[in-house]
Amino acid sequence: MPPTDPVVHPAVIELRQYTLRPGRRDELIELFDQEFVETQEEAGMSVLGQFRDLDDPDRFVWLRGFRDMTARHRALTAFYGGPVWAEHGSRANATMADSDNVLLLRPLSDGNGFAVPPSGRPPVGAPAPERYVSGTVWSFPPGRHDGVALIRDGLLPVLRRAGHLPFAALMTERAHNTFTALPVRTGENVVAVFTSYPDESACRQHLADVRADPFARDEILPGIEREQTAAPQELRLAPTGRSAIA
Repeated sequence: MPPTDPVVHPAVIELRQYTLRPGRRDELIELFDQEFVETQEEAGMSVLGQFRDLDDPDRFVWLRGFRDMTARHRALTAFYGGPVWAEHGSRANATMADSDNVLLLRPLSDGNGFAVPPSGRPPVGAPAPERYVSGTVWSFPPGRHDGVALIRDGLLPVLRRAGHLPFAALMTERAHNTFTALPVRTGENVVAVFTSYPDESACRQHLADVRADPFARDEILPGIEREQTAAPQELRLAPTGRSAIA
C-alpha cells in the first residue's frame, strides 16, 4: 500500500471497544502495535489511540480517524483487502470474543476533534506511558439535541475553566456505514468526551472541581442527567506504548 499524507484532523472517528478472550489482551496489543499501526495509516487513516481498559482485563479500546466517509470506505477497503490483514488478521480475530461494539463519531463542533500529534510515534516495544485517559460516553434519545447542547455549550466550558482541557469531544456521525464488513452501532445519539491526565488522582481532582462549580452543579449536570437514557459509560484507560494519544 503506498504511503498517504497523515490525517491530521480527522472528521470521522471510530471508537472501538473489543471484548477479548480471557488473558489474550497483551497478545493482541503486541500484534497490533507491531503490525497494524503504520500499515493502517499507509492505507489512509490515523490510528489515534490504543488502550487497556482498567476496569476489564479482557477489553481493548482503540480509536482511529478518517478525513471523511468516502476516505473511510477507501481506506478500510485497502487495509482489510490488503496483504497485512491477510497475513495477520486471523491471529488478531482469534483473540476476540466480540469486536462489534463500535461507535461512529465526528467532532462535536469546530475545534473539538482529535488533532494528531506532530511528534513521532514511539517505536515498537516502547514502554507504556505513565498517563491516564478518561473517556465519558453519554447516550441521549435519538433525534433529541438538548443533551448534546448541554455538553457542548455548558459542560465543556466548565471543564476548560477547571483545567485539563478535553482533547476531544465527539458526537454521533449519522452518515450510513458504507463499509458493512465492519458493523457499527446504529440508532445511537451519543456524546463522547476524552481527557488526558498525569494520573488518576489528577482526574478525580478535576472532576471534583467541575462538580463544585455552581453552574455545573445546579444546572448543567442535572440537565444532562434528565436528558440521558442511561448512566454514562465511564472509560478508565491506560495508553499502550505506541498510542499517539497519551
